[in-house]
Amino acid sequence: MDGGKRYRSNCTKQDQTTQATMLKNGKYKRESSPERVTLKKEIGLISACAIIIGNIIGSGIFISPKGVLEHSGSVGLALVIWVLGGGITVLGSLCYAELGVTIPKSGGDYSYVTEIFGGLVGFLLLWSAVLIMYPTSLAVISLTFSNYVLQPVFPDCIAPYNASRILSTVCVLFLTWVNCSSVRWATRIQDVFTAGKLLALGLIITVGLVQIFQGNYKWLEPQAAFDFWKTPSVGEIALAFLQGSFAFSGWNFLNYVTEELVDPRRNLPRAIFISIPLVTFVYTFTNIAYFTAMSPEELLSSNAVAVTFGQKLLGAMSWIMPISVALSTFGGINGYLFTSSRLCFSGAREGHMPSLLAMIHFKNCTPIPALLVCCTATIVIMFIGETYTLINYLSFINYLCYGVTIAGLLVLRRRKPSLYRPIKVNLLIPVTYLIFWAFLLYSEPVVCGIGLVIILTGVPVYFLGVYWKNKPKCLNNFIGT
Repeated sequence: MDGGKRYRSNCTKQDQTTQATMLKNGKYKRESSPERVTLKKEIGLISACAIIIGNIIGSGIFISPKGVLEHSGSVGLALVIWVLGGGITVLGSLCYAELGVTIPKSGGDYSYVTEIFGGLVGFLLLWSAVLIMYPTSLAVISLTFSNYVLQPVFPDCIAPYNASRILSTVCVLFLTWVNCSSVRWATRIQDVFTAGKLLALGLIITVGLVQIFQGNYKWLEPQAAFDFWKTPSVGEIALAFLQGSFAFSGWNFLNYVTEELVDPRRNLPRAIFISIPLVTFVYTFTNIAYFTAMSPEELLSSNAVAVTFGQKLLGAMSWIMPISVALSTFGGINGYLFTSSRLCFSGAREGHMPSLLAMIHFKNCTPIPALLVCCTATIVIMFIGETYTLINYLSFINYLCYGVTIAGLLVLRRRKPSLYRPIKVNLLIPVTYLIFWAFLLYSEPVVCGIGLVIILTGVPVYFLGVYWKNKPKCLNNFIGT
């Protein structure tokens, strides 16, 4: 590896930051250049779709149905929330498609917000994402992976704490090694496990459709589906959306690797238009399938919805469900590591994080230091907290970042109306999304307040680490070393 912002890589012949020469002793020499370091363009349309689908479909569809149903108060409203959640995701992804081809930088939300609103806002988004959102999401997914893998070993009880943590750690470390070794390996794993998880969910949907054809759809009939066992408040509906949004999180991850995408102006919107409707369809019909086998009470009492579904309908083949969920979450961990490391890389390249994180391997073309930071943060969170209690706060912070980014689209339209935009969405799309965003903020002030406090902890760090340029020489020497 060689260093940071002033570095030459053989990964691509375009837009490189420096010309580096390998010396006889095996080290690299840095030589200045005005251009930027970039990563190799290796992600085609199929891999782009796999990244979106693979990042969205992870543990969420096996965790969130319980939370959505609990807060919505009826089967019918829960299904409506799943469909609307997909619709809102489509609106957001269309806005991100415009931003992605207008500001073609890796880093997604962070790059767009920094470009539009400046360094402080961009840093706060980066701070909350790198230290909170993605490590915690990775922890939830990896723990779900270990719990489902261990479920056949402990069929009548919850897997021991240490066993699940150790297996989760091994999984994260292995996939970190894969992502450090080769972009091609990482994308191939993503392609294979995306296909695997779609086949697993396809099995659930197929069995559910067989149940419907056999007349087992009591809880899907309108009278039963909208029989509320409690009247949900506006706040409860907002919490149901937040629970569902955890299952949809990851829809914007392709924007984090725009520089590695082949022909992003064509493949970015195409990948979005293919992937988001497909995921919405799969999620909705998976929930419908759940209710052909389980009553609302059974679903709410289940700690592993897919396993309960398999035990009721698959008989001797019920072992397929925990294995399928394990495959699904394994691919989700790989996707989160791949894209969140690129966010660290982009932040370091802009000077908002230590320049160490902008290093990429000279031969493998992978951001190894950024991957190691993501891996370490995930393992720490995995061992110190109950991640399920953080889902609402994570979802809120996600929506806050999405809202600020999409508001940036409107600001950019006003500031630079003549800027070339290969994709230009109707203004009703970002406005509708922001109205929904405001509804969530208004409905859950406590969650909103705690989420804002978490984000604002990055303000002093920004002023001390980024804004303060004239640091003492000893401190600069220490950071440089």
